[in-house]
Amino acid sequence: MAKPLKQIGTADPVAALLALGEALEGRLAIHFCDQEHTDLPETVEDDVALLVESSGSTGVPKMIPLSAKALQASAKASEASLGGPGQWLLCLPITFIAGIQVLVRSLLADTQPVLTNTAMPFTAEGFARSASLMTGERRYTSIVPAQLQRLANAASSDDFVLEQLRNFDAILVGGQAPNMNTVAMLVGLGVKIVITYGSTETAGGCVYNGVALNGVGIGLLEDGRIVISGPTLANGLSEWESNDLGNFNEQGRLVILGRTDRVINSGGVKLSLDWVDQWVAAHPQVKDVVTLALTNPEFGQSFVAYVVYSSDDVRHINPDDAIRQFGIAATTSVWAAITEVPRLGNGKPDFVFLKKNFEEFQEKMRRGDVEES
Repeated sequence: MAKPLKQIGTADPVAALLALGEALEGRLAIHFCDQEHTDLPETVEDDVALLVESSGSTGVPKMIPLSAKALQASAKASEASLGGPGQWLLCLPITFIAGIQVLVRSLLADTQPVLTNTAMPFTAEGFARSASLMTGERRYTSIVPAQLQRLANAASSDDFVLEQLRNFDAILVGGQAPNMNTVAMLVGLGVKIVITYGSTETAGGCVYNGVALNGVGIGLLEDGRIVISGPTLANGLSEWESNDLGNFNEQGRLVILGRTDRVINSGGVKLSLDWVDQWVAAHPQVKDVVTLALTNPEFGQSFVAYVVYSSDDVRHINPDDAIRQFGIAATTSVWAAITEVPRLGNGKPDFVFLKKNFEEFQEKMRRGDVEES
């Protein structure tokens, strides 16, 4: 059997919430979009509740079909892990699974979420004002690392922002690895942070602080990639093989080492670019950073680091310090100061844009169109 597929604009989150409720009841399937797609079918299989476009941060976006059972299984497992139902603050676009799950969890808990205008730029002040409107006994939100960093920067000098952060029973942070120095600082100030791992194919975060949610199975393939099984998977999947490398620590918690395309091999030594990001982010004058893999014909792989500094006149990262920290992989590394890291709507760095930008710069260098500084 088939059911109608309805495209829902994101400008009205209340209407989106109502439509999602209908989809979870099996009456229709929906796709949240900023603008209407002309290439989507008018109907889908009866077991589809939601079509979600994957982030496409490192490749071509694709549509992922999710059932009502998978969405509800994820929401119920999340609720159990967090300690019970609560009120949610929506800070992420509902075109992405993390934003959608805020609405699913709200429907499951029968609570009214506080809906921010995710089409506007995220600010710590706006977040704090919206958080102050929450009335639930238990309070939750879901954000990405870039938003967490802005909140941390503000909380260090704004008591109102810090107070609102402390009022949450859990702040879920996912999408990519957060700056662990930032996490440690906020935890030390009494903020309850939960680092999540998952994807659109797993109906959102399915591992919280390294521990699988109820019913979710975690394994490692021979090449070290993480594989997920359980009731939250997208339609047609018995297990989901990720492109992320991981291992288990002494406590049995999953540790994410980085994406396979974010782990480079230089002179036979492997290095996670996520670790490089963490090291650079610990620099007191660094506001943001993103690294990309490079190929050196002599040494193998290296990286280019795009760094956003707090001002133009601060001390920059010393490449010699990077070589001492990371060895041969940093010998041929490239360091570039930029004003802002380009990001996608879900907060992830736009790796495709950055790679293209660097390749164009290299081509200009080969032609002699620019001077190397």
